[in-house]
Amino acid sequence: MESRQLEILRAIVEEYVATEEPVGSRSIAERHGLGISSATIRNEMAVLEEAGLITQPHTSAGRIPTDKGYRLFVDKLAKIKPLSAAERRAIETFLEGANDLDDVVMRTVRLLAQVTKQVAVVQYPMITKSKVRHIELLLLTSRRLMLVLITNTGRVEQRVLELPYSLAEKSLSELKTKMNNLVVGKSMADVSNSLESILESLSREERTSSALIISNLIEMSLEKPEERVVLAGTANLTRSGNEVSSDIHGVLETLEEQVVLLRLLSDSGESMRVRIGSEQSEKSLKTTSLVTMGYGNDGNSLGALGVLGPTRMDYSTSMSAVQAVARYVGRFITDGK
Repeated sequence: MESRQLEILRAIVEEYVATEEPVGSRSIAERHGLGISSATIRNEMAVLEEAGLITQPHTSAGRIPTDKGYRLFVDKLAKIKPLSAAERRAIETFLEGANDLDDVVMRTVRLLAQVTKQVAVVQYPMITKSKVRHIELLLLTSRRLMLVLITNTGRVEQRVLELPYSLAEKSLSELKTKMNNLVVGKSMADVSNSLESILESLSREERTSSALIISNLIEMSLEKPEERVVLAGTANLTRSGNEVSSDIHGVLETLEEQVVLLRLLSDSGESMRVRIGSEQSEKSLKTTSLVTMGYGNDGNSLGALGVLGPTRMDYSTSMSAVQAVARYVGRFITDGK
């Protein structure tokens, strides 16, 4: 495709995103300084329409981009806008104020929704990709115990267990020390194998209660689907124009399903991914676009985040915000802040 046609496509996308009105050749000639006449622009628009990149919503109207047009725009034309020093500092300061992982996630999802004016989605760090930071055993009564697992990403999993036999404080302390010595710093995938040797030297009563504790710890190290994804900014969909508002209820119902949100983020890696309109796997989301990216450190993606909005979204700003926030979140989580 000729560079002139690409520039006209860029102008149509940017104009339509800004105004939500079909774009005519005259407005492109007047506002985008391409140095060509309206007649030439009309001829090139005809070529773009024949290629399926733009379409005319109704007779005598201007043109709007198609999903295919948006895809070409994102792949070839959209430039990720660099954040200013003030914007970078604002993100950093906002996240630095977080007290724990829940606070980090909630601040992140609110920040993304505010910056992009879209629906923001943030996945908690995955247990299976985390490492053990500490295990705590707290005796509540002689036969009731709280088991606490803390990961290097700040996730805290806990369970209250009813023990078949009572455990003395000394035995419990020794068990906790052994467990921490064996698994701290190891990935969750290695927890099960690392704890096999603990039971060999214990008495029958100690072995039974210890086995219950260890089996629960192993279960806690496995992935759980509940409370894994949070979202914010759904009210932004009501301001997204006719694209989404015509099926707003279907979109909102889909976004309420945790399993759907997890699936939307499941294949996000270290590089950014943009799904546009018909590329969405969920039928009710085919009037929307999704920008996602994994976060983590050293090539290890611990989770993912992104924004969802109409196909008529500001892709450059959305991509820039998702990329910047993913990098900051990955750094804060892995640094233990």
